[in-house]
Amino acid sequence: MRSPESIADHPETLLARYRTVRATSEAICAPLATDDYQLQSITETSPPKWHLAHVSWFFETFLLKPFDPDYRPFHPRFDYLFNSYYETVGSFHPRAQRGLLSRPTVEEIYRYRAHVDAAMQRLVLECSEGDWPALAFRLVLGLNHEEQHQELLYMDVKHNFAVNPLRPAYFDRAETVVSAQARRQGWVDRPGGIHPIGASDNGFAFDNELPRHEVLLREHRLADRLVTNGEYLEFIEDEGYGRADLWLADGWFSLRQRGWHVPLYWEQLDGVWYEMTLSGLRPLSLAEPVCHVSYYEADAYARWAGARLPGEAELELMLADQPLRGNFVDAGLFHPRVAMAGDGQWFGDLWEWTSTPYGAYPGFQPLEGSMGEYNGKFMCNQMVLRGGCCVTPQHHVRASYRNFFYPHDRWAFTGIRLARNE
Repeated sequence: MRSPESIADHPETLLARYRTVRATSEAICAPLATDDYQLQSITETSPPKWHLAHVSWFFETFLLKPFDPDYRPFHPRFDYLFNSYYETVGSFHPRAQRGLLSRPTVEEIYRYRAHVDAAMQRLVLECSEGDWPALAFRLVLGLNHEEQHQELLYMDVKHNFAVNPLRPAYFDRAETVVSAQARRQGWVDRPGGIHPIGASDNGFAFDNELPRHEVLLREHRLADRLVTNGEYLEFIEDEGYGRADLWLADGWFSLRQRGWHVPLYWEQLDGVWYEMTLSGLRPLSLAEPVCHVSYYEADAYARWAGARLPGEAELELMLADQPLRGNFVDAGLFHPRVAMAGDGQWFGDLWEWTSTPYGAYPGFQPLEGSMGEYNGKFMCNQMVLRGGCCVTPQHHVRASYRNFFYPHDRWAFTGIRLARNE
């Protein structure tokens, strides 16, 4: 991992960014009632108060304890409750049962954050010149880590609210359903040959984006926008969920086991399709990109459409040719939007499934010790996604950014882009 020299050389600048990131996490939780902080609807999600505590645990564990000999932890057991090692003690499994933790209270979690923030300010301002490069490296990593959890907060809150029969809204505001027609899907021809991928030498990168290396690609074509709800509805109406020939073996098993028949958050009321959003339940817009589909569903749709999913290298090279703009959390929509003329939806809107299993790049070196959990330990049985989504901070994403989820996951803001061979 790398941190930008321009930030790492200026403690005041980095401290200002720290305050902004920390305040953003709390602002995301501001619309929540106290009862909402405790919810964990499925094993894959986490309660909002756990997210708030976990990102504080990061700074406490990887910065305050190693660099401040006078630091006193807020609570001796928080290191166990809020780490991400998933160790089971007795009958308590901290990943699957985070929603059972009525204590510590929400109020105590906010006191914990304030305790860590005060100690971090002292640490940054009083850090010795010799310790600063190592501390700044971990601080930049911690800020990017917290931004990842800000995105997860939106995703987890949406799922928590969606399982409630009242269909509560995270944002209490009226939304108009876009009635515009989706523009016709086109194709972009892309060259084959040997190309470099991976993070460059400019700016921050997670360890899983390194090292930069070369890949060999065939000529191919990429769809110039995401698959829409209307197009996916045609797949459903053509018995797409009932045709085993379209599905990978594990995908067919997941479909049968989990009872999938439409994307997550779709429901039909009196013959009309609706979709759960962060603003509550609303009529489905056929022109918007289909959202909250698993890798298995994305792959099955691509087969049905006579296409395939892109490889991650194919998408990275296309993203590298595009300006970093799109529908990110900064836009305040919190939902994918209709592709307009000339807009390929290359960044933002939805994380795009690729056909590439999540694994280490050639020559990958994880960080030493417990820091190595970011991200090497997760390189198993997951698939890579690219491009960012409507709840990703714009400055957080880049062409080389590798997100990853299990192929059955659907609660994340995930969508479909098609590819074809020449």
